[in-house]
Amino acid sequence: MHNQSDMTQSLSPSDKLARGLGWLSLGVGLYQLLAPGKITQQLGMEGSENGMRACGVRGIMSGIGALSDNPTPAIWSRLGGDVIDLAVLTYALNDERNTKKENVYLALTAVGILTAIDCACAKALSKRHAYQGGVTPDYSHRSGFPQGLDSARGAALDFDVPADMKDALPSPTL
Repeated sequence: MHNQSDMTQSLSPSDKLARGLGWLSLGVGLYQLLAPGKITQQLGMEGSENGMRACGVRGIMSGIGALSDNPTPAIWSRLGGDVIDLAVLTYALNDERNTKKENVYLALTAVGILTAIDCACAKALSKRHAYQGGVTPDYSHRSGFPQGLDSARGAALDFDVPADMKDALPSPTL
């Protein structure tokens, strides 16, 4: 049985980063889902609450995936979400009616930094969790027996079941 500290010690730096990004995605996603009005108001994007909720759901899903054994697809998903967020924030920045452009600049900066982190993490995870060259290794030439398969054939013919285990065996039927 593995304890939590054993499992986290075996994680690569990119896996640990993915786990951190997963928790960040869950937290931000929950905030976007539960308080979209606060966020849209601070960004001067009132009326976009449903879109903010959709971003929250996307973040929660990416966060759950980033906490899995292979977080690679979830981190690539985060990166795709970052690109969408950058586009939406750029649109908000160019909207003449938006009076909160300073906040939009801050959000663009934060998302830009996270985009760079997500990109680096996704690339590192893709290398770590991929087979060599993207091809499954060919182990057909391996038998699994150190002295070869021929030396293993018939090796158990003279095996005698220990007396204390014979009672556990099914009785032979004639």
